[in-house]
Amino acid sequence: MARPTPRARASEPGRRGSSCPTPPVPPPTSARTLLKVCLRDRGQAVVFGYEKHLVRPTCRAENRRMSDDQNTANEQQRRRAARNACKRFLSGERLLGIRERLTALAALDGLDVEPYRYGSDGPVRQLEELAAALLGTEDAVFFPTGTMAQQVALRYGAELTGRPAVALHPLSHLKRHAYTQLTGLRGLWPTTEQRLPTAEELGALGEPFGTLAIELPLRDPGYLLPSWEELVELTAVAHAAGARVHFDGARLWNTTTHLGSQLDEISALADNVYVSFYKDLRGISGAALAGDAALTAYARAWRHRYGGTLYQQWPATLAALAGLDTVLPKLPDFARHAATLAPALAALPGARIHPAVPPTHEFQLWLPHPAKALNVAHLALVEQERTWFISHWTDAAPGLAMAEVSLTGPALEWTADEVTQVGLRFLELAAASAH
Repeated sequence: MARPTPRARASEPGRRGSSCPTPPVPPPTSARTLLKVCLRDRGQAVVFGYEKHLVRPTCRAENRRMSDDQNTANEQQRRRAARNACKRFLSGERLLGIRERLTALAALDGLDVEPYRYGSDGPVRQLEELAAALLGTEDAVFFPTGTMAQQVALRYGAELTGRPAVALHPLSHLKRHAYTQLTGLRGLWPTTEQRLPTAEELGALGEPFGTLAIELPLRDPGYLLPSWEELVELTAVAHAAGARVHFDGARLWNTTTHLGSQLDEISALADNVYVSFYKDLRGISGAALAGDAALTAYARAWRHRYGGTLYQQWPATLAALAGLDTVLPKLPDFARHAATLAPALAALPGARIHPAVPPTHEFQLWLPHPAKALNVAHLALVEQERTWFISHWTDAAPGLAMAEVSLTGPALEWTADEVTQVGLRFLELAAASAH
């Protein structure tokens, strides 16, 4: 005679309103220890058995995850509110709200016109012409995203040369964000060292490549730049091998001080150049791909195929034009002032900056503390003093945390002594939070 199915008690999982799965009818006594895996509820794998405690950990794990998510959301809201209330910024700057952004755009000249459609003219074309003039190229094409622009650049190089391989650094933006895989190309690494490749390493690659892609500066290892002579030699080797040169120049705008050359002189070393309009210029979004007329004709065709010829793009292009007008001229000042503040950061107890002499206003700061303690200390400093120092620390090595530093406009108001004083208070808070 079949045994009756036990009725679930009110305290057991599986009751109505519970988020945990209802256990199945228990198997015969001889198979009670057998575990099974079944797919339940939105394709999730649920491990179950006869014993109730085999189901309950799933509930506890879900509750812990929900609690962690809520804590993270609360922390983000707290940090956002504290940042908006800040009076001083060292690294980074206050983020503009939507109303502030719209107000700034409304104050620009030449707005009493009907918006042009599909980027045929108006501010889109004006931005393209200005970018081409600054970079010294025949033309430039506006893209809604840099991802799309660089996809087109790499595709063009492969089709023109008949070589699907791209020589690039494994820590470059193109490689780490899988652009080469998306385009169906193959990456080659002239070096895996934490620096840009040398001309000798590229010449010894031993395999044909269609494009040499150089990220300027190379962000992930520390916003690294070559010398002007090294860059000239590197691009010359690529051209001698019959390859094209592509500059991944999301932050190319801030390289002129270190390289000692103007934007058009730098761009002349490459066949095509990608630049971003929001990473350094405080724009809303968007990028440009610049080069000769053949490249830009190809780029416009593929922009349309990729869905990048949007109906209206005037908000992003107006913000980009404003950035080129107001922020671009200040970038050399950022780099020069960073040279006076970086040594003060490096002199903090246990601190190290990388590179030791930053080529731009952006670099890495390393401290011998847990990232959690530093993030807690930073938020405490912000709430106590309304001062935004250096945020977003991550554990990068045993006993070491790293944060990226960006000394832009607000940092111009800081002296080296002030950096030292605030830095010491920050480290005191970090030491206290670690115990």
